[in-house]
Amino acid sequence: MPDTMQPAPLPSVYQLRVVVRGVSPLIWRRLQLPAVTTVAGLHAVVQAAFGWTGTHLHRFVVQGREYGIGYVGGVGADPHLVRLADLGLRPTERFAYDYDFTDGWRLGLRLEQILVMDPGRVYPRCTGGRRAAPPEAGGGVWVFLEQTQPHHVLAATLRAVEILSLLLEAEDLTRFGEHRDELAALLPLLGVDRFDRRTVNRALAALSATGARAA
Repeated sequence: MPDTMQPAPLPSVYQLRVVVRGVSPLIWRRLQLPAVTTVAGLHAVVQAAFGWTGTHLHRFVVQGREYGIGYVGGVGADPHLVRLADLGLRPTERFAYDYDFTDGWRLGLRLEQILVMDPGRVYPRCTGGRRAAPPEAGGGVWVFLEQTQPHHVLAATLRAVEILSLLLEAEDLTRFGEHRDELAALLPLLGVDRFDRRTVNRALAALSATGARAA
């Protein structure tokens, strides 16, 4: 008697390209995550990929429908009950993610392709990207663009060098505390063009370990 049993289909992985809207040069991440990831899990993955904390209101807008907290006390479709595979997305289809309704960050997401899960890989994972993410509570796109103008970045670099030179020449290194806050404010400008995929993947691995990915 012939064997009519069919092998179970292999799990799918969604490859998404996530771009911060309104910013040039582009800030983006390429993410791969299981199709069973919930919309709430996608929120956690995006937050980890951009180094944000998830402390502000957010929503996804997919095919005209909202998922997540869109305003104080308000919720669209429950993002904990909807998986990516349930959205009916097709390759090249786009949707949006809004975060922090005061600063007004909007990220554009595009489903680049649907892949077969590789059992030897850890998901979610980041396979590419460019530039550091904008800081939270930084004032939004226009403030970020102004602060990252080349002349501001140059001025920040020169000031950081000046502070470090003073500290190296000082006999009393306890004076570092006097400049700690100023250096901390300068660091985002000094690293605005830096993207470290390994750092992002460590954050995603930690997220996966907590079980928040598919929550």
